[in-house]
Amino acid sequence: MSDLFSKIKEVTEIPAISAYEGPVRTYLREKMAPHVDEMLVDGLGGLFGVKHLEEANAPRVLVAAHMDEVGFMVSEIKPDGTFRVVEIGGWNPLVVSSQRFKLFTREGQEIPVISGSVPPHFLRGAGGSPTLPQVSDIVFDGGFSSKEEAESFGIRPGDAIVPDSSAILTANGKNVISKAWDNRYGVLMVSELVQALSAQKLDNELYVGANVQEEVGLRGAHASTTKFAPELFFAVDCSPAGDIYGGQGAIGEGTLLRFYDPGHLMLPNMKDFLLTTAEEAGIKYQYYCAQGGTDAGAAHLQNGGVPSTTIGVCARYIHSHQTLYAMDDFLQAQAFLQALVKRLDRSTVDLIKQY
Repeated sequence: MSDLFSKIKEVTEIPAISAYEGPVRTYLREKMAPHVDEMLVDGLGGLFGVKHLEEANAPRVLVAAHMDEVGFMVSEIKPDGTFRVVEIGGWNPLVVSSQRFKLFTREGQEIPVISGSVPPHFLRGAGGSPTLPQVSDIVFDGGFSSKEEAESFGIRPGDAIVPDSSAILTANGKNVISKAWDNRYGVLMVSELVQALSAQKLDNELYVGANVQEEVGLRGAHASTTKFAPELFFAVDCSPAGDIYGGQGAIGEGTLLRFYDPGHLMLPNMKDFLLTTAEEAGIKYQYYCAQGGTDAGAAHLQNGGVPSTTIGVCARYIHSHQTLYAMDDFLQAQAFLQALVKRLDRSTVDLIKQY
């Protein structure tokens, strides 16, 4: 597990919110390029490696993580030198205050920033009970004395603000606490997949990589699915664990069979393919009814309809500075994804698409 933790630490500590995915793109290009026939990008910056199959009528399969994590952008610099922000991706306002962040200027300079909170002393006159803040009202503070001083360091509206958090192991050595497992899980999954399949001939033409801007509306999936025109689409993404809240999704119980979310329903033939493969390959899996979406929700509506699904894991406390998740779930999901890809020949793809 120590080797896996090192890989997780490397990929989760990369700073990259939506539209600022460059550091993850660099990571993926380095990890994937030696193991595929070519690397391609779409018009928004999604990056994909291709394993070509020189056979007529070969099925085309797209496997896509997403590069971006949640964070913020500077919306305004106040006269006193503090900032206000706009959220990039979904945030619970209760977890934003009193945290460390890194602000990245246009020139790439890294500047430490904290999010402010109201001390209890200032709440006594209001009955001592704080109201739920709006993210737009939360103070972000880099210690500057004025707007002019902040600007002298190159800070401008639109600069990216990323959670400052390092990956650590839990005491039992089974789980990891870090930021951004949504969706550096997927980024690590696709890089590990192409390395595992590097010398293997498949029965499909495989496009593997990562979309951009998933956290702000599944935007990159529209671009990549349109550009590469796959017959099947597999999103690779992390979902919130509900185990300690009485809901579905328990860490340590394997990969997710995500049969429903508000933007996507798994087709019956796809579900049969996933279940049969999981059972025959001995994969630990759990059923999952989701409350949010993945890139499968965008991809399945492109090009006249693309049968899609999500190969995922769950993690506690996602979309925050500290997420907790099981390393074994990653291993189960990776084994599952490899088994699926290896089985996708023309007859299997045609069966999944049969109505």
